[in-house]
Amino acid sequence: MAEKKAFPLRLDPALYEAIRRWADAEFRSVNGQIEYLLQQAVEQRKKGNKDPKGGDAR
Repeated sequence: MAEKKAFPLRLDPALYEAIRRWADAEFRSVNGQIEYLLQQAVEQRKKGNKDPKGGDAR
């Protein structure tokens, strides 16, 4: 397995709490939940899904 890149991330406390609750519900750590969400976003972008604002996500 490739080594993971570590970096600091600053989040609004309310956003962090929402992600923490979501992670708890899905039996993930906050870090794991953020990584999962980012992976999902990258996969959607690769598939060429449209941006919800109406523009192209690419």
